[in-house]
Amino acid sequence: MMPIQAVIGDVCRLVLLLVILSACSPPLAAAEDPSLIVSRFREYLRINTAQPKPNYREAVDFILAQARSISLEAKSFEIVDGKPFVILKWPGTNPRLPSVMLYSHTDVVPVEQSKWDHPPFEAHVDEEGRIFARGSQDMKCVGMQHLEAVRQLKRSGFEPIRTLYVVFSPDEEIGGHDGAEKFADSEAFREMNVGVVLDEGLASPNEKYRVFYGERVPWWLVIKATGAPGHGAKLYDNTALENLFKSIETIWRFRTSQFDMVKAGLKAEGEVVSVNMVFLKAGTPSPTGFVMNLQPSEAEAGFDIRIPPTADHKSLERRLAEEWAPIWRNMTFEFKQKASVYNQHGEPVITATDSSNPWWALLEEGIRKANGLVGKPEIFPASTDARYFRLLGLPAIGFSPMANTPILLHDHNEYLDQAEYLKGIKVFESIIKTYTSFVGDSSKESLRDEL
Repeated sequence: MMPIQAVIGDVCRLVLLLVILSACSPPLAAAEDPSLIVSRFREYLRINTAQPKPNYREAVDFILAQARSISLEAKSFEIVDGKPFVILKWPGTNPRLPSVMLYSHTDVVPVEQSKWDHPPFEAHVDEEGRIFARGSQDMKCVGMQHLEAVRQLKRSGFEPIRTLYVVFSPDEEIGGHDGAEKFADSEAFREMNVGVVLDEGLASPNEKYRVFYGERVPWWLVIKATGAPGHGAKLYDNTALENLFKSIETIWRFRTSQFDMVKAGLKAEGEVVSVNMVFLKAGTPSPTGFVMNLQPSEAEAGFDIRIPPTADHKSLERRLAEEWAPIWRNMTFEFKQKASVYNQHGEPVITATDSSNPWWALLEEGIRKANGLVGKPEIFPASTDARYFRLLGLPAIGFSPMANTPILLHDHNEYLDQAEYLKGIKVFESIIKTYTSFVGDSSKESLRDEL
């Protein structure tokens, strides 16, 4: 039997060791009340940043206040007057490594208030826990999830190796020309030495998160037809409206052929060319409406065309000139916007999903660590600001953690379930830890020389 003095000595040494280990270990942060986390999200949603007159100033003040509350370096600046960016910085322990950029936009699309069951800027929560608000899916949820994930990681004592930037931008919903397009070409962005960008994705109706490696680019087309004016009772050949409707019929046959492949399951929506007519303009105005006995000499229609980076755009241009708006039928056309499907190296604007891109595997790893499921890589069916960073050759991935959620971006009664919102924060915590802890080979991933 050991002497009692020896036992007491062993116990004292054990207690001392536990005290030392406790002092050297980061404290375990108590979980924050979920209602407070949701409350901050709702506060952001209540700021009316709808185009064409977004309240950017209030949004910026809110974001900067959140940054101060979690001790992030923060700055706000404008490339174009009245259109502010906010850049938040969490410095890494190895600033030489290319940084990670989490990106979101502050503006949202307009609303038709009469079509909503709840006021779109009230952030109403119903009895099922659904948060109704414009921007709840597109994409104020993601911006706040970025911030909340950082907040939780800081509380836990985590330290990133790579520097992390959380960026909020203006004007994405109107094309990003005064926002991301200019930002990607700015000295401020070059100084950030970004190695990878995470931007927005889409909700998933099933349990698998959707992840996007490219997107369809917009070709906004206006076709105009001309013809001789004449009496409303006379039959003419090649009137403006007759020629325009011939074009519309041809375009609609093409649209149907593309849509049929989607409905048959042969291609995903992001893999086909989509064409939708967005306006039709014709007729001679009168004080009571339109002149009814006069055939107009001009008619035009507008089309929103989206081109995947895998499409043969040269073939589509020939189709446009020869079939959709042939000059021999008194037709002309112009593009209001025509984005490129190629980057500065003449390659399709896509982010690699194979072993050449470690960020893709790391994203999947981060999602799985948070008990999430990942679907098949997709091409985003619309356009996001990610395209401006892909044009530089940077890997840019679209991801919004919303599973088991209907796709309601730009729709009436847009909502996100608060439980799904909270789950997405945990997913981003895992992704941030995985991304900012990755060392890799910085010489192979940095684009400093190319930019």
